[in-house]
Amino acid sequence: MAFPELLDQVGGQGRFQMLQTVALLIPIMCATTQNMLENFSAAVPSHRCWVPLLDNSTIQASFSGTLNTEAILAISIPQGANRQPHPCLRFRQPQWQLLDPNATATNWSEATTEPCMDGWVYDYRTFTSTIVTKWDLVCDSQALKPVAQSIYLAGILVGAAVCGRASDRFGRRMVLTWSYLLIAVSVMEWTSAQARVLMMTLNSLGFSFGHILIAAVAYGVRDWALLQLIVSTPFFVCFVYSWWLPESARWLLSTGMLEQGLQELQKVATINRKKAAGEALTGEAVLSAMQEEQSRTQAPAGLAALLRIPGLRLRLWVSMMCWFAFGFTFYGLALDLQALGSNIFLLQMLIGVVDIPTKVGTKVLLSHLGRRPSQAGSLVLPGLCILANMLVPHEMGALRSTLAVLGLGAVGAAFTCVSISSGELFPTVLRMTAVGLCQVAARGGAILGPLVRLLSIYSPSLPLTIYGAVPILSGVAALLLPETRNLPLPDTIQDVQNQ
Repeated sequence: MAFPELLDQVGGQGRFQMLQTVALLIPIMCATTQNMLENFSAAVPSHRCWVPLLDNSTIQASFSGTLNTEAILAISIPQGANRQPHPCLRFRQPQWQLLDPNATATNWSEATTEPCMDGWVYDYRTFTSTIVTKWDLVCDSQALKPVAQSIYLAGILVGAAVCGRASDRFGRRMVLTWSYLLIAVSVMEWTSAQARVLMMTLNSLGFSFGHILIAAVAYGVRDWALLQLIVSTPFFVCFVYSWWLPESARWLLSTGMLEQGLQELQKVATINRKKAAGEALTGEAVLSAMQEEQSRTQAPAGLAALLRIPGLRLRLWVSMMCWFAFGFTFYGLALDLQALGSNIFLLQMLIGVVDIPTKVGTKVLLSHLGRRPSQAGSLVLPGLCILANMLVPHEMGALRSTLAVLGLGAVGAAFTCVSISSGELFPTVLRMTAVGLCQVAARGGAILGPLVRLLSIYSPSLPLTIYGAVPILSGVAALLLPETRNLPLPDTIQDVQNQ
């Protein structure tokens, strides 16, 4: 009797699994609000240069009643896109000749201009404060915004690299208490193969609800500092109740801690109202079952095994490529909603709303079509949506926004696919190490994603071309992975080699 049989005996799809999913849904939602926060805390409002004729109260008083605001702007700031005041330039001297409607207006490019030497004036009608208005991250400093996004995501990369390895050594619950990067694997290891897709899909819906939540909260709170405080506070609540979560019995037994593993199995049996079945489990039965599992392994369980054994090496590299494509494409596009030219509150909410039926449909595809074709299709589809968006004129804003939302929804489906597939491809003794490396790849892609937008200075279509090509190539590579539908989670390296 191996671990799947032990799990079936205490309940692999019962009350405990539902409680665990709900308990982990909250921190997932909170993490999503943090990841999407910069769409609002770093929003770039309309802005123009500070000019003395309009913004110096003393000088402005002398013009009161003689010139209106539009006239002062016309002689102080050259026109930019859409005949609006240029956001980054101003005239060195007022161009009074522009006030004469009968005179030929001097081409402002021939007049002497200068950067905004005295700062900027921002439109505070949408946001009362953002990090952009606080530190003037516009014009020559506008590249600092994607750099700030990349630095934040780099912090998550460090956590993914450290926590994957640490949880294989110190346990899932101990590391989970300090980091919620390990939620998906914790759910899978306490769920039977038949219910694994359902639980993981419910788990991933936390990201969908998180998109809706941050849109609603940001709509009501327009100050970036207060918004940051509000979305960060729930993590303290999650920290407190995380101590209730049981350690992974699969990990405990695989590492030789049989007594603790037996206690956790009996605890889950009680919650699933199978107390008698839990009490029937004995240390001898658990020891016999795990000795059967451990006797089948020959290769050492370490990071070197992932790189040395051909079957594991292929799974690792392709999985990392798929995770990279997800992080690169999603964060590159989702953290720049203003570029779509729509109401960012509505757009953020639509991403979450579209993501819900997409992930439910993904659950059906994973169960009936299989992991490999679903994962490949969920990566190729957003790439095609992004490339198609390049062919749509900018005047058709609604169609561009629709394609963008559909593409991001498909990327959300890809996240569900790679989360489930990656956990099923690797043995228990290496699962968290492998998933940690995949998270590193995802965060590496997320770090590069916002920075690719800087390439638009060479060609406006270049970022979209890259965003579209990467998931398509990764989707094709996913066809090299083996199918794992309805297969038990491998516990040993030998299990992987036998698949």
